[in-house]
Amino acid sequence: MDSDKYLEGQSMQRPPLFESDSFIYWKNRFETYVKSKDLDLWHVITNGDFQPIVQNPETKLDEVIPFEKQTDDLKKKLAKNNEAKMVIYNALPRKEYERIFMCNTAKEIWKTLLITHQGNSQVKDNKIDLLVQQYEQFVIFEDESIDSAFARFNTIITSLKALDEGYSSKNYVRKFLRALHPKWRAKVTAIEESKDLTSLSLDELIGNLKVYEMIIKKDSEIVKAKVERKSIALKAKKESSDEECSTSGSEDEEYAMAVRDFKKFFKRRGRFVRQPRNDKKTFQRSRDDKNGSWSDSGKEDDEKVKNETCLVAHASIEVCSESSYFSDENSSIDDLALDNEYDKLCKMSLKIITKNKRLKATRNNLENELRELKDKLSALKINKGVNLDCAKCHTLKIENEKLKEEST
Repeated sequence: MDSDKYLEGQSMQRPPLFESDSFIYWKNRFETYVKSKDLDLWHVITNGDFQPIVQNPETKLDEVIPFEKQTDDLKKKLAKNNEAKMVIYNALPRKEYERIFMCNTAKEIWKTLLITHQGNSQVKDNKIDLLVQQYEQFVIFEDESIDSAFARFNTIITSLKALDEGYSSKNYVRKFLRALHPKWRAKVTAIEESKDLTSLSLDELIGNLKVYEMIIKKDSEIVKAKVERKSIALKAKKESSDEECSTSGSEDEEYAMAVRDFKKFFKRRGRFVRQPRNDKKTFQRSRDDKNGSWSDSGKEDDEKVKNETCLVAHASIEVCSESSYFSDENSSIDDLALDNEYDKLCKMSLKIITKNKRLKATRNNLENELRELKDKLSALKINKGVNLDCAKCHTLKIENEKLKEEST
């Protein structure tokens, strides 16, 4: 709508709407607005009203000119007093208007607003001291971006400027360079050597640093990606190695768990009675860490017996050693449950058979390697003896020739 462009703060026709929370921001905008309309209005606000006074040439004293004798130019000039007040009224909400209602001139209104929202000279000095301390202690953090650091730095210097306190552009540039983290030291040195800091603007410095920041960020992402790829590869390799090392132990645990479950099954049914300890036939399975062989109660298994027969018999005997015979009159075990338990043991037996074949193949390979190493060792010993004999023969020949020469 056309009426929206005449709202406060949205057009050139009305002054910026007063903001008590951002008084310095509003003050600067309002000052710019008034000066753009009429410089005389700003003169009235800051220095006071124009007075209908003229100097008497005879007495050399100022005399008030009555309204009837005022010229049109003087009346227009005096009208600026009310125009200045009206500009301020249009920018203030009702709450602020009640605060300055008793003020008679635009200068009194402006002074009241400054004291209320900005403070008197003492408060102003305290604010300046605080901002100067923040300016001197300003530091840019290691992980902070240039945009974020500049936003904090700009807030300090603009607040100082609003309080009629500030530094030169050269000082701003040097301060920002000193505040950078040590990781920027190489870039700071390059700027100081290649640029004239007396003529370098703060905006140009920020643009230069942002370009360098983008380069650093890109390089760090490339390095990070390489490290992640290496870590993933090492992790996969480690997991593969751990899986191979834990295969043997996990299969043993599965077999033992299946046997325990099978025993618990009979215990739950109330039909499990142990045989006398002297009648049990126990089997002890142990694996030799050096050659991977299997032994029965400390003795080696017969290699000519088939692996399948040994392992199935092993599982059956281990279960039977802990179980009793079932009588037809007491047994109430469900056939389906018994079949399920039997299937579990069969599956575990197949796994163990496969594992035994793999271990046996490994053992055979190690035995072949050991046999080859023994052959090489024997050959080395034989060669060493031959070399020694040859050396002795050569020595004897030399001594024999010397003796022949002496005898002649």
